Amino acid sequence: MAEARSVDTRERILDAAERLFMAHGYEGTSMRQITGEAAVNLAAVNYHFGSKESLMQEVFRRRLDWLNEERMRVLGEMETEAAGKPLKPSQIVDGFFGTLLRLADDQERGGVTFLRLVGRTLTEPSEFIRTFLAHEYATVMERYKEALFKALPDVPKAEIVWRFHFMLGATSYAIAGTDALRLVTDWQIEEADAVDRIDRLVPRLMSFLLGGLRSPLPQYTDVAVDGK
Repeated sequence: MAEARSVDTRERILDAAERLFMAHGYEGTSMRQITGEAAVNLAAVNYHFGSKESLMQEVFRRRLDWLNEERMRVLGEMETEAAGKPLKPSQIVDGFFGTLLRLADDQERGGVTFLRLVGRTLTEPSEFIRTFLAHEYATVMERYKEALFKALPDVPKAEIVWRFHFMLGATSYAIAGTDALRLVTDWQIEEADAVDRIDRLVPRLMSFLLGGLRSPLPQYTDVAVDGK
C-alpha cells in the first residue's frame, strides 16, 4: 500500500511538472508552483527527484524512453521489409518525426502537453537540458542519419545533416504552439488549424519537411577578391 502511494505521488509530481514546464518553461517554473499543482510538499519532490534539474530530466525520460524505442522499432521493421534496399526518404521522415507527432493522440504518453513541451524546450533550452537531450537522442539520431545517407546517395552527407537540422528546427517551432507564431507576426490562425489538431498538423508539417529534404542542392558562389 505504501509503495503504491509512493508511485502515485511520483507520477503526480511528474504530471504536474510536465504541465507547468510546458506552460511556463523550465526557468519560469518554480518548485513552489510544482508542489502546489501536485498537492505535495517540497520534501516529497526532493525525496523522489532530488532537484529541479533531475525532475525535468525525469519528465522527459519517462516519455523519451518509449519514443526512442518506438522510433528504433519502426526503422528496424522498415529496413527488414526493404531487405537491404534503401528506404524511401518519406519513410525515414515519418519514422522519426511522424512517431513524435502522433504522440499528440496518445494521452497516456503525454499527448499534446508533452508534444508542446518538447517544442518549447528545443526552442528555448537550458544548457543542461540540451546536453541531456543530446545524450538521450544520440543512438536514435545516428541510426536515422545513416538511413538518410543510404536513401540519398547523391546528396552530400554534410547537406543531409544540415537539412535534418533544419527539419528539427521547423518541427520544434511548429509543435511549440501557434503562440510562437504570434510572437513574431500578427498573423492569426483559425482554431481549426491549432497545433492540437494533429490530423492537420501532421500532413502539413510532413509535406514541408519532405519538400525541404528533396529540394535542389544549393548553388554556392565563391567570390574571389584580388589582394584581399
